[in-house]
Amino acid sequence: MIVLTEGIIRVAVIGAGQMGTGIAQVVAVAGYETVLMDVDCPRVEEALAQIGYHLARAVEKGKMEASFREEILSRISRGTTLREIAKGTDFVIEAIIEDLELKRSVFKELDEACPPGVILATNTSGLSITAISAPARSPERVIGTHFFYPAPVMRLVEVICGAATSDSVYERTMRFVESLGKVPVRAPDTPGFLVNRLITPLINEAAFLVMEGADPRDVDRAAKLGLNFPMGPLELADFVGLDVQNKTMEGLYAGFCDSKYKPCPLVKSMVEAGRLGRKSGQGFYEHTENR
Repeated sequence: MIVLTEGIIRVAVIGAGQMGTGIAQVVAVAGYETVLMDVDCPRVEEALAQIGYHLARAVEKGKMEASFREEILSRISRGTTLREIAKGTDFVIEAIIEDLELKRSVFKELDEACPPGVILATNTSGLSITAISAPARSPERVIGTHFFYPAPVMRLVEVICGAATSDSVYERTMRFVESLGKVPVRAPDTPGFLVNRLITPLINEAAFLVMEGADPRDVDRAAKLGLNFPMGPLELADFVGLDVQNKTMEGLYAGFCDSKYKPCPLVKSMVEAGRLGRKSGQGFYEHTENR
């Protein structure tokens, strides 16, 4: 049974990349009217096709009725501009690239365009919510909702309050995340929040081990068999993307000014060489399926 959060009917997702597409799917499946927009209009069409494909696969596997698939797709519409999607929207989730100044610009415009009461959320994986909300005249309605990739599968969502985020916005956001079938946890507004603060240094240390001569397969076997991890840290790095891993580590290093967060030079050199993991076909491992 679909149970919507009180006062939230229409949700806008800004950014039709991998994260934005997955979040839009999650929101629409939960029963909300969903608007998806991107400055690159063709990307929105690609995102809608991708959502349709994933839902069709669920139908083929017997996990979803075909009629429900059509119902979900009928809830998703295309947005064109920030000011256009602000009309009638109750909750906005920004899922654009990790660029602080660009996000600040988006939230300034959203704050000006959206009526009072609309919650403005960012899917940043580590940037300060307080910094993102600073240009807004109503920073109390800005909050972080960090979904994990792939959003339709991963159950966790980190909810992060900025210095000015109101208690009511936090409470409504927690209920909204729960209505999506996700598990929200409150995270501090510090670099890396909770999960990236934990996992990124582990991946970084695993990369140092490889730089010192260890075989990536041995490092991952040790983590899986000795620590009971379902996936080794280097396998995870390849899955997420070494460019993303390197940027996240740089963010932790810059944010805490602590040498324990210094990025591994091996990862930086691999990124410069275009070895980004699964998406490029080569990282710590070969990924022939992407060649």
